[in-house]
Amino acid sequence: MWYAHQPGRRTRQILGDGAVLLWSGGWASAAVAAHRLISQPDRPAPHANARLPLLGPRVNGTLHDVALAGDRLADASPAGPAPAQALALLAAVALFVVPVALLLALWLPRRLRWVRQAAAARDLAATEDGRELLALRTLLRPLDDVGRTAGALPDSTPGSLAEGWREGDPATLDALAEAELVRLGLRTG
Repeated sequence: MWYAHQPGRRTRQILGDGAVLLWSGGWASAAVAAHRLISQPDRPAPHANARLPLLGPRVNGTLHDVALAGDRLADASPAGPAPAQALALLAAVALFVVPVALLLALWLPRRLRWVRQAAAARDLAATEDGRELLALRTLLRPLDDVGRTAGALPDSTPGSLAEGWREGDPATLDALAEAELVRLGLRTG
């Protein structure tokens, strides 16, 4: 299970995943453009006003500065263009890897944690003992979350929810398990 059942949460997840793909694609395009600018043989120095489509003036200026630096390295290299080509490739790879890796380091662990939690919750909801564990998980949430769960049930308080869980009251267990499923964005029932 990769996406939530609830439309609002599923939409946020799809938008987040799409944003990561766009971010990665944008940096891949920038890396390819930088590599092409740096590694073009026998070309005149880039014109100061030349620009690449879809990139702002700051990014265009930066890419042209990188291209000029590559030209200077190639001119200064005693071995000729081979080391400069390797440096151009290394610069392009770094231009892609650094920002994409930073984003993935932030996004991927959270996304995978939700996938694991949702799969475990779905499996637990299918069994009676599992529903008790889901109910306990709801009770272990921060107190304000437990208070909101109690407020959503008629004649309930956080203490009565804990008591109902201890006594194994089926209605309380079902309500608490359902609250955990809803928190994860999963279907109940």
